[in-house]
Amino acid sequence: MLLATATTAAAPLAHAGQDDATIRLTQLPSPSSPLVTLRVVFEVGAADDEPGKEGVAELTAAMLGEGGTAKRTWSEVLDALYPMAAEIHSYGDKDAFVFTGTVHRDNLDAFAGLLAEQLLTPRFAAEDFTRLKQDALDAVTKTLRGNDDETLGKQALATLLYPGHPYGHPTTGTAAGLTAITLDDVKRFYREHFTRDRLILGVAGGAASFARALPAAHHGLRFLMVEKPSLGNAISIGHPIDVTRRDDDFYPLFVAASYLGEHRTFNGVLMLNMRQKRGLNYGDYAYVENFIQHDWSTFPLPNIPRRQQHFEIWLRPVPPASAGFAIREAIFETDKLIRDGIPAAGFEATREFLGNYIRLWAQDGSRRLGYAIDAEIHGKDIIAELKARLPGMTKADVDRAVRKHLSTANLAVVVVGAKVRELGATLAAGKATPMVYDTKDTPAQVVEEDKLIASYPLPVSPSNIKIVSANSMFEK
Repeated sequence: MLLATATTAAAPLAHAGQDDATIRLTQLPSPSSPLVTLRVVFEVGAADDEPGKEGVAELTAAMLGEGGTAKRTWSEVLDALYPMAAEIHSYGDKDAFVFTGTVHRDNLDAFAGLLAEQLLTPRFAAEDFTRLKQDALDAVTKTLRGNDDETLGKQALATLLYPGHPYGHPTTGTAAGLTAITLDDVKRFYREHFTRDRLILGVAGGAASFARALPAAHHGLRFLMVEKPSLGNAISIGHPIDVTRRDDDFYPLFVAASYLGEHRTFNGVLMLNMRQKRGLNYGDYAYVENFIQHDWSTFPLPNIPRRQQHFEIWLRPVPPASAGFAIREAIFETDKLIRDGIPAAGFEATREFLGNYIRLWAQDGSRRLGYAIDAEIHGKDIIAELKARLPGMTKADVDRAVRKHLSTANLAVVVVGAKVRELGATLAAGKATPMVYDTKDTPAQVVEEDKLIASYPLPVSPSNIKIVSANSMFEK
């Protein structure tokens, strides 16, 4: 009954020319559970945005997830969901948008029918379009530029990693792109892109290949300083890599990133050396694929696949006086990993940690379903692959993958915050950037290492340092 209901709800999801496309279906039955989760994943994202109308993909998805249907206004949709104690959540990135919800099985028919209404017969009301377009503009021009330095740093880094590339602008869009979008643009984008052949349906509970070519991402060492008033600087460092979950090298690289700094955990050397030893900042993490945090957890959102990935380090937040030191220390630790390899003890500890930690990634039906759909998209299940590969993985496997795919010679570095002009001038002049402590009695061994890091070579010239105002970011 569960499968029949879910499939029936999604079966009409076909536009002209797609009637013969087969819906890809992922099932995770759990007969004893009273709850049912539905996930509808479209392999459509911001990479499909039309030039000059950046943001049209996410605005279209918002019209589906947060707008009315042919039968109901948005207010009436919310009224219909309330007695089911259910919500329809949506999110997306460069290559996929997700619509998901969990409901008691007694309400499955009504919920699946309402979800199908939203995705198959969107209202595309002018008032919904105006509301959601203004929300998107505010998200770019007010929240992103003004109140969210961490995300601003990540998005600014993307402009360096992917110039002239579909990943180079925020998923939400740019100010100019959003301003140019009309309701007719949204309707056309829906017809052309939210099609049955790009659909994966997932159902869990009681009862494909990326063929669209992307231009090559740009490489090169460069700095972008984003100037804005701030007590702390947000720093993002990274470069593109040519491996994804499909590739064997991805899994030893994943171990290396966890060794450097697992998201919001204390097992990584960056957290150990920057936060615990020096009290430098709050968080220091590394990644070998795009990471979007799931709510307030330490875990990634599932169903945010990308055809290209990147190595990235986040440093959050750093006092402006020590920002140069923080950049140098992160590069110093990465160079050490590339040059000397992962320490044997660090490898064993990281491998053991990941073997247990990955079990938490799929701790509920919705996340399990998300990872099952990811396996359909990537051709490999990251949890199953890590479980199978970690016991037999060696230090040599990690060292080889790191040396093959990671480099500090072609990094992009973004600093968001105050006093970035001074920092840029200091780096361009090749001057040291010492660590500034707020307390005394730092161990002598740490102080000696500070001297080495403060003068660690950074081959940067004034032409490779760009300084912009936060208010000018993502205008076009």
